[in-house]
Amino acid sequence: MPARILVAGGGIGGLASALALSCRGHRIEVLEQADAFHEIGAGVQLGPNTTRRLQALGLGVPLAAIAARPTTLVVRSAGSHAAIAKLPLGETMQERYGAPYLCVHRADLHSMLVDAVRTRDASDALNGGARITEIATGDDIVCVATDDARAWEGDALIGADGLWSMVRMQVVPNDVPPRATGHTAWRALVEMSSLPAVLRNVDRVDVWLGPQLHAVAYPVRGGAALNVIVVAESAPAGDARDWDQASSLDALKQATGNTGAALQALLEAMPSWRAWTLFDRAPLTSAGDMADGRIALLGDAAHPMLPYLAQGAGMAIEDAMALADALRDGSALDVPAAFRRYAEARWQRNARVQARARRNGDIFHAVGPVRLGRDMAMRTLGARLLDQPWLYAG
Repeated sequence: MPARILVAGGGIGGLASALALSCRGHRIEVLEQADAFHEIGAGVQLGPNTTRRLQALGLGVPLAAIAARPTTLVVRSAGSHAAIAKLPLGETMQERYGAPYLCVHRADLHSMLVDAVRTRDASDALNGGARITEIATGDDIVCVATDDARAWEGDALIGADGLWSMVRMQVVPNDVPPRATGHTAWRALVEMSSLPAVLRNVDRVDVWLGPQLHAVAYPVRGGAALNVIVVAESAPAGDARDWDQASSLDALKQATGNTGAALQALLEAMPSWRAWTLFDRAPLTSAGDMADGRIALLGDAAHPMLPYLAQGAGMAIEDAMALADALRDGSALDVPAAFRRYAEARWQRNARVQARARRNGDIFHAVGPVRLGRDMAMRTLGARLLDQPWLYAG
């Protein structure tokens, strides 16, 4: 008999796992604490490792319809705007890794997954306003209760409930809180048609590197909009989401005050910004950090990623597919063994991506001689340094 699986969290990872497991014949209940299934935020870069898995879920056509497909990634100096290195994307990525490199709006990706789950399963499998407050486990059952006195039971529970996961405490009971990195990310989205022609970019990922900061811009929505992100190490204490717009903009201007005219023109063209304080956790150390008994973690609940490798959504989607592969069409009795297989298969790769993202942050924001050495290496090695075969082919 197929397993009945509860999924805590209706974000990208939770929905991808719900879809993948449903395709295997399992019965799914998704519990999302927000009242409605929707997503905010801005752009997401999806490497071939991610798009390959979305295609395997039958989402190739709708994904292509919402995505932009850049041809090149260009690394630039945040001061002079001069190109330091380039990485071919487009057909090169398709030929090398068997799947495209795409850029999408996070809300579009989320909506695509919601539609796919609703098409695959009954719409009542998506439960909004379900803030989990209690979790109880037995030898062959998992029960959860929410703050509005509803309750569910299943054969398994997947914690896809993000950085501040409630489910994580069941797997890592002596865990410490996420670490504030001291970095802030500012994100903006603008319609391409509203930009001056010189600032429009429908076919590139541009990355500017500067002392203690970097910026990224790329098209989304088929080139109809431009996503821009700035990450700087000048973050104040507290949660940047609590800032008012004026203080957020003041902090952004202070962080980017020494960048060049070309980047300044782009930043000033943005109609509004949203700010986030970045948190992370130390890289995973064992399979036990991802699963215990009938409970498994995926995505940020297991391994929050800093944005310096653009793999937060990618690793969550990889987790989702690995969970479905581990459970296959097995019965409820198979769940603990399947979750052990899943965790053993995933923890080392996720830990490597976490560690590489942290290292990239140091490289992107380097100062002094390290910065000069970085730029010299990029100019010399170019695409060989920027490409990530271990990641994209995995």
